[in-house]
Amino acid sequence: MKRKRSIAILTGGGDCPGTNAVIRAVAKKAILELGMEIIGIEDGYEGLVHRKWRKLQYEDVSGILTAGGTILGTSNKCDPYRHAVEKRGKLQFQNVSKTAISNLKKLGVECLVCIGGDGTLFIANKLYKDGVPVVAVPKTIDNDLRGTDVTFGFDTAVSIATEAIDRVHTTAQSHHRVMIVEVMGRTAGWIALYSGVAGGGDIILIPEIPYNIESITSKVRQRHRIGKRFSIVVISEGAKPKGGDVVVQKIVKDSPEQVRLGGISFVLGHQIEQATGVETRQVVLGHLQRGGCPTPTDRVLTTRLGTKAVELIEAKKFGYMAAVKGSDIVAVGLEEVAKGARNVPIKHPLIVSARAVGTCFGD
Repeated sequence: MKRKRSIAILTGGGDCPGTNAVIRAVAKKAILELGMEIIGIEDGYEGLVHRKWRKLQYEDVSGILTAGGTILGTSNKCDPYRHAVEKRGKLQFQNVSKTAISNLKKLGVECLVCIGGDGTLFIANKLYKDGVPVVAVPKTIDNDLRGTDVTFGFDTAVSIATEAIDRVHTTAQSHHRVMIVEVMGRTAGWIALYSGVAGGGDIILIPEIPYNIESITSKVRQRHRIGKRFSIVVISEGAKPKGGDVVVQKIVKDSPEQVRLGGISFVLGHQIEQATGVETRQVVLGHLQRGGCPTPTDRVLTTRLGTKAVELIEAKKFGYMAAVKGSDIVAVGLEEVAKGARNVPIKHPLIVSARAVGTCFGD
């Protein structure tokens, strides 16, 4: 009997709204149109290293379009090329990529579909160079992936952050305070920029534009002079002052990306209150931005990206990522994706528009 065609899927990096929707789109198209068997790799690349996987039936991927998280689990710590192990109480890193590749070959799949952000897809590109047939889908709330205009999960994160900004407006007005909303994004300011503009932030601080504290306090005082006794500051976790550095929340030693950012809003809040005398409070949204149902925009996008991934598999176009270019879904080489993070251009049209309506960027 002829063996059934099969593909494997894994989700790596941080959890992200819409991940299940991509799994659904890939699996349903592959099952319904190509009669394929689907193997779900559990907990990202950790599953490849430790042989953790299971078959996904049609019923497993039905009804998960709106579900947050990922039914396969994920990990942002495992890198087969730099795998953390503890020996004699000391942390060491080993290259176990040959084990991961061997495990995948034993499954006999035609392709490995990698759903992830820059870290996950950087590894995917390495696997492709080492002979693994790979197709990728861009996943990150940070929207900082090269080769695509937008990543799925970003719209949901912006929607959540915007709702939070809307809500702190009322308490800021009532108590005549400066309210600082800290959002995720690592070294890219996409979430802060879009949610800040959408939420009417008076001051938006992003990593790409180092800020001057005098510029910020001047804006707060100016608003007070014209009768606006409150101010809304939206700040990205990776924002930093001119000549200064980012605020590090903690170091995760067994992770490929060891630095975890967070807490800049508390540093800035203290400085604003000391300089202006205006009571200042902080709200750190953190993982709220990652949770819950994806927005309709992300549900549509994930369906398009997932089905495009299967088209690439059928065309044997490996080493590519399904990407957004304008209104089209296209194929972009993983070599381009792996070049590093995509930051906000300092002359981005949205920054220009925000400045035109009086928004301060701290410079």
